[in-house]
Amino acid sequence: MAKCEVCGKGVSFGIKVSHSHRRSNRMWKANVRKVKAVVNGTNKSVYVCSRCLRAGKVERAI
Repeated sequence: MAKCEVCGKGVSFGIKVSHSHRRSNRMWKANVRKVKAVVNGTNKSVYVCSRCLRAGKVERAI
């Protein structure tokens, strides 16, 4: 699974609990998008989470 190249956010693990309280493992995946961004003055495809995109931490390539 891809990780955000800005903040390092990736997959996190936990336990799913049903109504009858049966427990099983599950994972939450980060909302990671592949975007074209300007990195060191060149256009490059990078994986970035949606929170970093909204916060303006990434300069999008035109």
